[in-house]
Amino acid sequence: MSQRFVADVGGTNIRLARVTESGVADIKKYMCEEFASIDLAIAQYFSDMPHVSFSEGCIAIACPVLGDQVEMTNHSWAFSQNALRSQLKLDALFVINDFTAVAHSLPVLSSDQVIQIGEGTATENGNIAVFGPGTGLGVEHITMTDSGWQTLDGEGGHIDFAPVDETDIVVWRHLQSSFGRASAEEVMSGRGILNIYTALAKHADKPVAFQEPAQITDAALAGTCEISAAALTQFCRIMGSFAGNLALNMATTGGIFIGGGIANRFPDFIHNSDFRARFEAKGQMKHYVKDIPTYLIAEPDHGLLGAAAYLNQNTAS
Repeated sequence: MSQRFVADVGGTNIRLARVTESGVADIKKYMCEEFASIDLAIAQYFSDMPHVSFSEGCIAIACPVLGDQVEMTNHSWAFSQNALRSQLKLDALFVINDFTAVAHSLPVLSSDQVIQIGEGTATENGNIAVFGPGTGLGVEHITMTDSGWQTLDGEGGHIDFAPVDETDIVVWRHLQSSFGRASAEEVMSGRGILNIYTALAKHADKPVAFQEPAQITDAALAGTCEISAAALTQFCRIMGSFAGNLALNMATTGGIFIGGGIANRFPDFIHNSDFRARFEAKGQMKHYVKDIPTYLIAEPDHGLLGAAAYLNQNTAS
């Protein structure tokens, strides 16, 4: 019987799965560097699934998808969507940005696939936003329309960083001095943790002992470095303020979600931080955001689930 597949493509790995009625199954991961082109990687998955014939697919990929030609930012793969569909002998193929897939996963995630931070209750079919601190900062909104869920693309990770307290101002001054501009991505990403730590260390006239974000996070969680702990604390506060701004932007009554590869390393720290307090600290507009829930995505396969949700919405199969 003909079936459908999804793929989640990053600069290092490509993960593929078969779409089922309840989600995805038969997940396999391959190293991108082992294949000269994306069609060879997908063909390998097809070969590893000899009992299945695939007729449709959706690829979520970490690069802009602006037309037929797709070129990865952090890898050498480049391809024509039409040519790839023909090479794989598919009836239909969709290629979407990886954060578009993340956004489409949000309405289908269950309560055991997320960790709620603070109070709030989601409104069914309410607007949703997601941001993901990782190598950079991805941001996406998704809204319900007459034809189903529709993402609203943008470059929200590159907006100005808006200081809220005195410590934020210390960080802002460091960024302004170092880069000529303080953007959200420079505080909410791997290098953002390093930037915050460096700013606080220099302000306290302390040595900058760490050069890697993971070192700072580990020291903060272990309680072995006061500056590292302060940096991770401020990172969570800044995320809270940013999440609250997203909620104000689009009345995200369906919730605000945190994805990316960083925040999942310290869910308890976030839960016990000032994240939610800063989320609600919107002055006279606190009433507007206080009932909006905030979540940390705990499901590792949410990119594949989002690609499957997009495929389900856009095909009749």
